[in-house]
Amino acid sequence: MSFSLNEIEATAKRAMRGAGYPWGLAEEAAKATRWLAAHDIDACAELAGLLTRVDGVPLADLSPDPKGTTWAAPGGTLCPLAAGAALSDRAAELTVAGIRLEQVARPALLVPFAALMAQQIGRPVTLRWQGGGAVTDGAVLDLSGTAPDLTPLVEVTPGGQIGSATPIRSRAQPAPETWATLNRFAHRTYAPATEESRLKGAGAGLSDND
Repeated sequence: MSFSLNEIEATAKRAMRGAGYPWGLAEEAAKATRWLAAHDIDACAELAGLLTRVDGVPLADLSPDPKGTTWAAPGGTLCPLAAGAALSDRAAELTVAGIRLEQVARPALLVPFAALMAQQIGRPVTLRWQGGGAVTDGAVLDLSGTAPDLTPLVEVTPGGQIGSATPIRSRAQPAPETWATLNRFAHRTYAPATEESRLKGAGAGLSDND
């Protein structure tokens, strides 16, 4: 199965909406998924794994309180998309001390937001987690080790050296089961809304205007 980056982005956006995320974050997540896929990361697997893990959990329980240098989610598991959006909004505030993110699901999904931060501050940004990490200047990516399903800590700091950059791709080849998972979430957007569906999923209680 081979898909263009446009198809990856569109499907990711629909899957995010089907999972209950608001439009703004769904759009940011879709662009992040495309960025990862373009940098030779199995972005569809990362997104499908995240949505499966947090399905039915309100977004408020997955989002950080972006104050201080240590961020955590009230529900115990931090969504990398919500955390990434908050990080990119505060790129100018990133200091040498960095920001610590606790109990992060699918930390690879933070990488595109680190790329946005790097573009804003004009220098690379480094992410470190147990067993791996990443350095990006916004255009290229150096990924080391492995990216787990859940990591107890991610450290985000300015600076870093890019050694071996990942290849740049124009298409992605997700596994059939991964693509099927994303489309199952996406198909929720086609069904008539019910009171149960409105109350279920990440972002429950949010409107499109939030």
